Amino acid sequence: MGNPLIIAIDGPAASGKSTVARRVARKLECVFVNSGEMYRAFTWWTLHNQVDPNDTVAVVKLLEETQFTCGEEDLVGYVEVQGRRLTEEEMKNDAVNSSVSAIAAIAEVRARLVAEQRAFAAESSLVMEGRDIGTVVFPDTPYKFFIDASPEIRAARRSAEGIEDSIEARDLADSMRTASPLKVATDAMVIDSSFMGVDEVVDLVVDAIQWKSTPNVTS
Repeated sequence: MGNPLIIAIDGPAASGKSTVARRVARKLECVFVNSGEMYRAFTWWTLHNQVDPNDTVAVVKLLEETQFTCGEEDLVGYVEVQGRRLTEEEMKNDAVNSSVSAIAAIAEVRARLVAEQRAFAAESSLVMEGRDIGTVVFPDTPYKFFIDASPEIRAARRSAEGIEDSIEARDLADSMRTASPLKVATDAMVIDSSFMGVDEVVDLVVDAIQWKSTPNVTS
């Protein structure tokens, strides 16, 4: 597949989309981008600057003063905030977990980070996962997938990662926000991963991409 690819993989928290997206990217030799890390990085930066995540005016002011740098290392994308590349622990600590939905619901934040995500895609083929990739960030890509799982299974997966935030509250916040809510793109392939192995889901996604990218041959 020689043409640049933009593959959108959406889904709720702990649906398995990150693991699937990372493995699909590896198989297709594309850059893997976790869009949620951008929101988590800015959430950490907001808290680091002692700005209340619920104070929209203050958050937007900080956003206007913040520089983001996106790059990739070994086909894995990363984001720096004010030249600082955060660790996994910093982006997934309890304070960030409890505040990221409030930050992500701010329209100005989403508009800025969507622009950063689109600029990243101009550089190379990528697999980007998130909540609004197929609906807002790259609505024109033909390669859209929505990975889901039951709330019980997702809560168990979250707990196994050592994260105890509420799946129900997170789902409600992400689905009800005004700016780019979590929803299924009308032309996305929906996959319920509740009782599927990761490799099984990855193969399903890769097969669908290869089928969509194969030109129709008529005799």
